[in-house]
Amino acid sequence: MSDDGARAAERRMREAGQSEEAIRSFLAAREQVVSGQATLIASAELEPVAGVPRLDELPDGDRARALGRVALIKLNGGLATTMGLRSPKSLLQAREGHTFLGLIAGQVLALRRAHGIELPLILMDSEATRADTLAALAAHPGLAAGLEPDFLQSMVPKLDADTLAPVHWPLEPALEWCPPGHGDVYGALRRSGMLAALLERGFRHAMISNSDNLGATLDPRIAAFVAARELPFLMEVIEGTEAERKGGHLARRCADGQLALRETAQTPSEDEASFRDFRRWRYYNTNNLWIDLRALAALLDARDGVLPLPVIVNRKTVDPRDPGSTPVLQLEGAMGAAIESFEGSELLEVPRTRFVPVKTTDDLLILRSDVYRVGEGMLVEPVPERSGALPFVELDRSVYRMLEEFEDRFPAGVPSLREAERLVVRGDVSFGAGVVVRGVAEIDGAQTPRIGDGAVVGSGA
Repeated sequence: MSDDGARAAERRMREAGQSEEAIRSFLAAREQVVSGQATLIASAELEPVAGVPRLDELPDGDRARALGRVALIKLNGGLATTMGLRSPKSLLQAREGHTFLGLIAGQVLALRRAHGIELPLILMDSEATRADTLAALAAHPGLAAGLEPDFLQSMVPKLDADTLAPVHWPLEPALEWCPPGHGDVYGALRRSGMLAALLERGFRHAMISNSDNLGATLDPRIAAFVAARELPFLMEVIEGTEAERKGGHLARRCADGQLALRETAQTPSEDEASFRDFRRWRYYNTNNLWIDLRALAALLDARDGVLPLPVIVNRKTVDPRDPGSTPVLQLEGAMGAAIESFEGSELLEVPRTRFVPVKTTDDLLILRSDVYRVGEGMLVEPVPERSGALPFVELDRSVYRMLEEFEDRFPAGVPSLREAERLVVRGDVSFGAGVVVRGVAEIDGAQTPRIGDGAVVGSGA
């Protein structure tokens, strides 16, 4: 059965135009699952990390010189399916009339002007995002830097959970495929020719981050630090809080002392309580990575273009909107897991302002609120009046999960959260213009279906 499934997967990927390196990478991941090779990491195999340097402690370096050899790579393969859309998430309105991509483009152009550098912006697109994204980039002709604006990640078949053969879904064949996770960025850089092009142009490092995290800006201090230390791989991490109970944390393997990333899907059930212990596993991945391009090229050359990463097995249904559709396995790799492949990799603790990804409409409400502003250099930053942690927001998933439903309930814009600590909405509540949340507000739609114009709600009202 496994051999038939492997041959079917290989055939379908080749027919879909996937590269031989991408096929080998997927088959290697599938073999881990078929053979029963451990994809889980027990807490007993790990020890906490200590002695991580902090961004505010970094020494000054030659920032302009370091920035001049850095390329900015943004992961842009995702659709906003979590919010009910099937369009690139980076083209959603973030705030003040700007999309995520528009803000990133503005930041790049501002850095070029400020430091007199070339700084290419390169996107890792998917087949689903490429056309719309490139059309949007046409509105920023000044971004051209003599390199292709993007490269494509691969796509891999979803596997029938029972047979481990590629699933068939004639109702919508596109749903038979999925991205292989952002760990594909390394192989995709090589097989697209982008890695070779960057090295030929004299670029030494790349910062890689998610396009939905507007805090992941190109910081000259980090660029200078990476260059001065000649680091092959640097991961930005944040200190954990209860909010990271599902996030990937960093640890050292007891066997060899190598840094390793452990995700939720890689944790045995008996270690779930340990995984959530953010005080023990103190540092959490931001997916803001700095890579030495020469070190990456050498590693991929030595491994025939395939960077082996721990396999993350995600159990879903072939149609994510239909829980009754065929159960499937999606095999993915996390790009942060490559930290164990680079000898001499390091961590850097950064403030939470560098890790504000938008995964849900809860996150989007905060980003669009008056907690943030678009400042100099098109940087999205918390307003000076806001001190401490960002407000906690939890909107009823049965009502606000889809973007259209979310926006229907805030027709005049989201409420002010500048003085808010916590906003929890249960049930269906619509908001008028100029609503202000102060302190802690918990609103029940059964009792209060609408918050009127100019209302002030919460414990500080």
